[in-house]
Amino acid sequence: MSSYPPHVIVLIGPTASGKTELAIEIAEYFKTRIHNIDSRQIYKSMDIGTAKPSENQQKQIKHFLIDIEEPICPINVKQFQTIAQKSIRKEIAQDNLPFLVGGSGLYMNSITKGFFVPDVPPQKNLRRQLEKLGQQKCWELLKNCDPISTKKINFADHIRTIRALEVFYVTGKPLSTQKVQKPPEWKILELGLDRENLKERISQRTKNMFLSGIIDETNNLICKYGSDLPILETIGYRECRDVLNNDSTIEKAIELTTKKTIQFAKRQKTWFRNKNNPLWLNNKNLLKDAIIKIESFLG
Repeated sequence: MSSYPPHVIVLIGPTASGKTELAIEIAEYFKTRIHNIDSRQIYKSMDIGTAKPSENQQKQIKHFLIDIEEPICPINVKQFQTIAQKSIRKEIAQDNLPFLVGGSGLYMNSITKGFFVPDVPPQKNLRRQLEKLGQQKCWELLKNCDPISTKKINFADHIRTIRALEVFYVTGKPLSTQKVQKPPEWKILELGLDRENLKERISQRTKNMFLSGIIDETNNLICKYGSDLPILETIGYRECRDVLNNDSTIEKAIELTTKKTIQFAKRQKTWFRNKNNPLWLNNKNLLKDAIIKIESFLG
């Protein structure tokens, strides 16, 4: 591909909408490879709980940006942005068609829209103190020092609340005032995948995760890194940890994981509609519609 600017395909959608399966079909048709834009699939040993593409799927189509770090070494948006853009530029230099697939809106937009976010490393002691305060108190602190961020961060999003406070206390400036935009010089086609039966798909996938061994996966993470590993706050892993601690049953864990995942998917859909506005694919024939839209885009 020698056209300028470089063409880049993006497929976004909420969790459990079927992005992985559709992306592989698209990649096979256009003989390209996939860049996974996901805030959790970047970590090793977290396969079942993150719905990571299987070994067979990764053999079928080459996937980039998977298993790039140990769970004990968190990667923030800025670090991921740098790693991903380098990988995508390499793909462009080889005259390949970059294909970005993911449900992590902030991570995706940091790449495609060029958001700059402060490169503030995790502050373990500060995070520990904020964790002890609880979400309600942290939210009140954030409203005082960065009220704009509280309009963009969901009240229940403990991780992003603490991150915004962390950035403020380290830099002395609100996170909301430090974000600027410098889009890459790419011609981007954004496709959106949504499903009318998303709740049923989430319910079934959650059951499959527990049948496939997410509890054992969680136990292995705890044995290797400790039960206070921050990444274990991820939906699914937290519920499994409660089961392992005898604070919950498998049935309750499945029910709670399903409920939280549905809520998370709803937030993802809101994000994509407000901040991305992609071309939504026709659910009656996803692959055919995607091919038509991509071929028209490529000219």
